[in-house]
Amino acid sequence: MGVAGATALLAAGGWPSRAWAGAQVEEPLADAVRTALSKAVANAAPPRPQFQTTEQRIGYLRWLGAASERLARRNKDFDSRREFLQTLWYESKRAGLDPSLVLGLIEVESAFRKFAISSVGARGYMQVMPFWARLIGDGNAARLFHTQTNLRFGCVILRHYLDTERGDLFLALGRYNGSRGRSEYPNAVFAAQRRWG
Repeated sequence: MGVAGATALLAAGGWPSRAWAGAQVEEPLADAVRTALSKAVANAAPPRPQFQTTEQRIGYLRWLGAASERLARRNKDFDSRREFLQTLWYESKRAGLDPSLVLGLIEVESAFRKFAISSVGARGYMQVMPFWARLIGDGNAARLFHTQTNLRFGCVILRHYLDTERGDLFLALGRYNGSRGRSEYPNAVFAAQRRWG
């Protein structure tokens, strides 16, 4: 599916039928960056959201209910939807990202398919390129199909690109997809994000 086709399908509220990852480029990382990213993906904290106030917890529970309802057409099992969404919330917040952005990115990248593989080899929900497992992980690219590992890598990588692009989400999304400077992919993610917001 081309970028224009995927954008039209997403604008119509549909789900892409295959993974839509671009040719994300393996860039050299400074040792300090590599170390920081490695520590970010290695922390094995369980994905249990923590809240400082009752209002925050109620907000999360509302979000969880609404997102679970929307995701039900893709995943019929309530427990697996809840676990996925709980992990997504945790990893998004841990990386300082909006969960609706991460849901939009996953909708565009893999249509919520855990075992999606793109034509360039990107894997899982967030279509993480295998070279990241070598650069900042343990080298085992098969682990990128594990839900928390995939979401953790994807969120950490997107945060890295957002920091690299000095907070410019449009450019960070382009870098994530390997289409930096072109509008089709970021616009598709933004359109999907609005449906999850």
